[in-house]
Amino acid sequence: MSKLTHTDSEGKANMVDVGDKPSQLRIAKAEGTILLAPETIQLVKDNNMKKGDVLTVAQIAGIQAAKQTASLIPLCHNLLLTKVDVKLELLENGVIARSEVHCIGQTGVEMEALTAVSVALLTVYDMCKAVDKGMVVERVRLVEKVKR
Repeated sequence: MSKLTHTDSEGKANMVDVGDKPSQLRIAKAEGTILLAPETIQLVKDNNMKKGDVLTVAQIAGIQAAKQTASLIPLCHNLLLTKVDVKLELLENGVIARSEVHCIGQTGVEMEALTAVSVALLTVYDMCKAVDKGMVVERVRLVEKVKR
């Protein structure tokens, strides 16, 4: 296993200095799912949830979350994001959320992509919690990380 990058010589938290790294195009993709009851899926599909259009609100929440990642995760750098794309799709057993985040910078955007998916799924949870007590968020993961 390689050395942890976010700790100093004494094992204390440390924000990595990326000042000497070259600016590059950074892309990260993430995905995750939330399992829903069949009745809940139908309510979402028919846009009959009391709080409104679940998938659209979750999409916007995911985009907003990506832009706030450095405020939420203490050792993340503030990044100038050039693209945040969040898509949600109904499945037979729930919803899948996918994100793609771009920036031109000195560090990657994987935390932004993961945050976008996580908050999008939590928004689905929030909007459906009145009718579905058995929802499960699962498999939030980084799918791809690229630098050019």
